[in-house]
Amino acid sequence: MTTTETSDPYAGYAPAPERPPLAAYATFAAVFHAAMAGAVAGAKRSGRDLPERVGAGDIALIGTASYKLSRLISKKKVTAFVRAPFTELEGKGGPAELDEHPRGSGLRRAVGELLLCPYCLGLWASGAFHAGLLYAPRTTPETILAQIRVFGAELELLDGHIGDCGKAARQHAAETGAMDVSTLREPYRIEGKKTLGLEIAEQLGWVLPDAIVYPTGGGTGLIGMWKAFQELTEAGWVRARGSLPRMYSVQSTGCAPVIQAFDAGAERCTPWPDPWTVAAGLRVPGPLGDRLMLRALRESQGGAVAVPDEELVAAARELQARCGIDAAPEGGAALAGARRLVAMGALHPRDRVIVFNTGAGWLYRS
Repeated sequence: MTTTETSDPYAGYAPAPERPPLAAYATFAAVFHAAMAGAVAGAKRSGRDLPERVGAGDIALIGTASYKLSRLISKKKVTAFVRAPFTELEGKGGPAELDEHPRGSGLRRAVGELLLCPYCLGLWASGAFHAGLLYAPRTTPETILAQIRVFGAELELLDGHIGDCGKAARQHAAETGAMDVSTLREPYRIEGKKTLGLEIAEQLGWVLPDAIVYPTGGGTGLIGMWKAFQELTEAGWVRARGSLPRMYSVQSTGCAPVIQAFDAGAERCTPWPDPWTVAAGLRVPGPLGDRLMLRALRESQGGAVAVPDEELVAAARELQARCGIDAAPEGGAALAGARRLVAMGALHPRDRVIVFNTGAGWLYRS
């Protein structure tokens, strides 16, 4: 049996005419976000009051209208002239509907795919009726703030730290009825963070590692992984090399509430006064998930360690220069913390250890 190498990333998946027009998809997303941001900005400049709260009846109406409108555009005979430049007729569909397929390639094909998908159109249409208000510390790196603005969210900068932003978000939610999606204020983020643990298990052949070193701010990643490992074990999907992985938290010495609580044997963290670290993701003085984090560290027989900013910055640069990984300072903290754990005897030469980089270095370069 012989194999032939190819540089085509779609080889074996679909013939050339059906390859997804990824650049066109990206163009669509960019245009959509820009249009929504422009609409909100225009409404504000005109002095028009934007709704602060959307009631249950309005949500139902938006959902019904979005479905009907998307079905009308994507399937009905009366709107065939709208689709005609981008689609080709295959035959009759349901009552007063047509079956069509996208025409051409590139942007033309992408438009055709969107026009023929009522579910896609429904999501885009309903998404236009939603807006987000995001609070961020004024000390957040400018590149990160620029990225937030690009996606169309209303951004409000506050003096203080992320805990102050969380308080502002809760107050806004209480006053307007908006949904507070701050860390651990809703259940979905933890379930999403479980994918960290699921991918580790899958990529290691369903045999869990001995230890995990994780840079910790709000701690959702650490909590989610520990939950995933327990659930996988209970379901019989994985094998551990003796026991479940030992979980290790790494923080900066400029903001280390988890390390302080772990060393003191406390069940909860005491808010860290005057938190500061160059790693913005670790600048969380009073994490809401402190009890869950501390429980995971102790149940897994792991631990916690703090490193100074000089070490984590140097470790991030080492990952960039020697490994080709554009690590954020948070990733540098994990590597520096792993080295300290080795020196302490907590990590052993034969251990299989996962060290996490949780951010991108370019976000810190203005």
